[in-house]
Amino acid sequence: AMALCLKQVFNKDKTFRPRKKFEPGTQRFELYKKAQASLKSGLDLKAVVQLPPGESINDWIAVHVVDFFNRINLIYGTMSEYCTEKSCPIMSGGLKYEYRWQDDSKYKKPTKLSAPQYMCMLMDWIEMLINNEDIFPTRIGVPFPRQFQQVCTKILTRLFRVFVHVYIHHFDSIINMGAEAHVNTCYKHFYYFIREFSLVDHRELEPLVRMPQGWGG
Repeated sequence: AMALCLKQVFNKDKTFRPRKKFEPGTQRFELYKKAQASLKSGLDLKAVVQLPPGESINDWIAVHVVDFFNRINLIYGTMSEYCTEKSCPIMSGGLKYEYRWQDDSKYKKPTKLSAPQYMCMLMDWIEMLINNEDIFPTRIGVPFPRQFQQVCTKILTRLFRVFVHVYIHHFDSIINMGAEAHVNTCYKHFYYFIREFSLVDHRELEPLVRMPQGWGG
């Protein structure tokens, strides 16, 4: 019943575009399948995120960055009708945290944006990075660039802010849509992953140290 309910929730959103997929037959596709299988097996999430023996750390991180991007994009897509210029004129996580947007093209300086604008810039920016073969190579034997983990840290730090905004400003909507268990599981999986590999500065995690009621531990 839960899966059916989520299907309806996710089908409602017409703006979500499927993102990068892993090519069947490649090492990364096999890793992705392995990660998905252990996720479904009901294993403890702390164990699920650990690097499988003999696998490359960068491959493991690449697979998760793409997968988290797809999942979080989908979660935000379901919230987007509640997250408007009017409801969220500033991209924030409560009164204490405000996030400004900066990139290498249009916004050279950190700029105040509404939450929907910020999300739009963020999703396009990540999509551009993960589809860039120089940063996320998909061909066998092509090495990752030296700055790969730094790029992933930046992506994951910004994706964490999506959780911050959704939990703090749209938690009621999550509950009303019956998507709470799904969002919580995705958040925990993401959280354990970034902690396992120290990919996000602990100061960035502060807004969600005290989670809203209904958070399952």
